[in-house]
Amino acid sequence: MAIFKHELKRGKISLIIWTAAISFMLGVCILIYPEMSSQMGDISKMFADMGSFSQAFGMDQINFGEFVGFFGVECGNVLGLGGAFFAAILGILALAKEEKEKTAEFLLTHPISRRRIVFEKLCAVVTQIIILNLVSIIVTSISILAIGEKTDTKTLALLFLAYFIMQLEIAVITFGISAFLNRGGFGIGMGIAAVFYFLNIIANLTENVKFLKYITPFGYTEGSDIISEGAINMGYLAVGIIFAIIGIVAAFQKYCRKDIS
Repeated sequence: MAIFKHELKRGKISLIIWTAAISFMLGVCILIYPEMSSQMGDISKMFADMGSFSQAFGMDQINFGEFVGFFGVECGNVLGLGGAFFAAILGILALAKEEKEKTAEFLLTHPISRRRIVFEKLCAVVTQIIILNLVSIIVTSISILAIGEKTDTKTLALLFLAYFIMQLEIAVITFGISAFLNRGGFGIGMGIAAVFYFLNIIANLTENVKFLKYITPFGYTEGSDIISEGAINMGYLAVGIIFAIIGIVAAFQKYCRKDIS
C-alpha cells in the first residue's frame, strides 16, 4: 500500500486545512444557537413566508426554533457544500496530477499494475473523506454537549450519513473524470460540485424540474426532507449509487488503457 500511504502524506496539508475549516464553522454554528434560539420562532416564520427563496433551500418545511431544524439548514450547508468541494477536488486531481506534475513516468516504471495504482488512489480519496466526516462528527458532538442541547440523534445521524454518501458520490464521479484528463482539473472539480448544488436549488423551485433531484447528489441530502420524513430518499440515493459505480468503472477502464504523456 505504498501509493496509498504516499497519497495520504501528499494530501495531508489540504486535508488538515479543509477539515479544520469545516469543523470550526460547524462548531461556531452550533455554539451560537443558544443566543439565537429565542429569536428562531420569528425567523422561522419569516423564512417560511419568503416564497421561492424558502422553497429553494427547503426552509418552508422545517422549524428553526428546534435545534435539528437549525442544524439541517445552517450547519448542513457548511458540511454539505464544503464537503462537496473538498470531495470534488480530491477526485479530480487523483489521477490527472501525475501527468500534470510529470511524475507519471516515475510511477509507472515501478513493478505495480495500473489497476493497483487506481485502487490505492481511490482508497486514499475515500479515507480522506472518512477522516473529514469523523472529525466533523466529533466536533459537532462536543459542541452540542457544550451548549447542553438535547437533540434527535437519529435524525442527525441520517444527515451526516447523507452528506458522507454525497461526498463519496461526487468524489468517485470526479475520480472517473480525472482518468480522462492529462493535466490538473481543479476548476472542473469545483464546477461540477457547484453545478450539482444549484441543480438541487432549481429542482426545489418548481415541480416541472423535480427530476433534477435524481441527477444531483444534493437531492438526497436535503435537510428539510430528511427531518420531515425521518429517512433518506432511497430513489434519489439509488440513482446516485449508479452514477458512483459508473465513475469507478470509468476510472479503471480509462486509466488502465490510456497513453500516459
